[in-house]
Amino acid sequence: TSCQAEDFINAFSIFKNIFSVIASLCFVPADIISTVEFNPSGELLATGDKGGRVVVFQREQETKSQPQRRGEYNVYSTFQSHEPEFDYLKSLEIEEKINKIRWLPQQNAAYFLLSTNDKTVKLWKISERDRRPEGYNLKDEDGRIRDPSTITSLRVPVLQPTDLMVEATARRVYSNAHTYHINSISVNSDLQTYISTDDLRVNLWNLEITDQSFNIVDIKPSNMEDLTEVITAAEFHPQQCNTFAYSSSRGSIRLCDMRKQALCDTHCKFFEEPEDPSTRSFFSEIISSISDIKFSHSGRFLMTRDYLTVKVWDLNMENKPLETYQVHDYLRGKLCSLYENDCIFDKFECVWNGSDSVIMTGSYNNFFRMFDRNTKRDVTLEASRENSKPRAILKPRKVCMGGKRRKDEVTVDSLDFSKKILHSTWHPQDNIIAVAASNNLYIFQDKVA
Repeated sequence: TSCQAEDFINAFSIFKNIFSVIASLCFVPADIISTVEFNPSGELLATGDKGGRVVVFQREQETKSQPQRRGEYNVYSTFQSHEPEFDYLKSLEIEEKINKIRWLPQQNAAYFLLSTNDKTVKLWKISERDRRPEGYNLKDEDGRIRDPSTITSLRVPVLQPTDLMVEATARRVYSNAHTYHINSISVNSDLQTYISTDDLRVNLWNLEITDQSFNIVDIKPSNMEDLTEVITAAEFHPQQCNTFAYSSSRGSIRLCDMRKQALCDTHCKFFEEPEDPSTRSFFSEIISSISDIKFSHSGRFLMTRDYLTVKVWDLNMENKPLETYQVHDYLRGKLCSLYENDCIFDKFECVWNGSDSVIMTGSYNNFFRMFDRNTKRDVTLEASRENSKPRAILKPRKVCMGGKRRKDEVTVDSLDFSKKILHSTWHPQDNIIAVAASNNLYIFQDKVA
């Protein structure tokens, strides 16, 4: 098994730890990373935290003398995206925590991203400025308005070189459209619209219009006592601008076509795996809830993550998943204690690599799992400041189910459930991944020669 893991790492060059960033000696809850996302080119990496901050990292350019620097990311911009608010009508406190970040494809020299907390989505522009205007007629150099009586001549303002500055500007604010907490946002392939999703509704926005959105899915019953499921995530198809999918807390996925009708309450495809009655338990409905949903880059497949498994669905086959991967099946016998400490409600994300051949998702004890869809091999790796030195090759980890424990194995009872990899992202082209573990961000890349 250890040889298989090593072969798997060598086969597709799994990952060498470059460095750990966003490490804080004085840990505070506001520093906990709540989302992480590469931009479409992979040159930028953004993280959001519980304190409402967004930190953007930029990839270093390689040089002939230091080709290994190509995988390093350094801080590019930091800004406060959301502030805590209070809804006085509902006596409800709105947290500043960033739930999701989604990048827009780059159209010019500036970068644009969407960030959201529970209620409000914002469009941010990140741009560089290395010149500043000087020689105003009505203002002095400090920006104060001059006395018109002192102006005796006109001058032409000029642009003077200055130190490079990276500015983050809020260009749009999309608010007052969600009664419930926003759990996901997704940018459409038409680059003009996006969807924001809460527990019961999906809203369609035009990026240029902030005061109007269209409700395209509404599963709220007339009597809330009849509510049987909630929406957990939604995403647009990567190529078809009319198609999107959303998942539910009952483990089902609905594929909708906006060309069919304005309100997409009736789906065009329904994906659900029949439950085995022999394995049904008190926890079955909880662990079947889908926490994340991702279309493959090709648009042919759909990946979902529930508590114990990752499933890959073929869009042409609705009755069962094409592939099912067990993430941490050894926890099946500990569901009772996981329910008592609320870990069973953790929402793990899942991601594809650039070629859709490998999938990655997180687990406990700062473990994250990778599954090769072609060879059917899998590996468990650990993101830890104690066990990972910069540029050190990660060693496969294994959880011992019972019996005699081998060296370097971890027993199920010794797992630390307070350490968990909930958020991760994969570079769109290269074998570079970023995983968030509490207030630490780890970036790994394949082996550099």
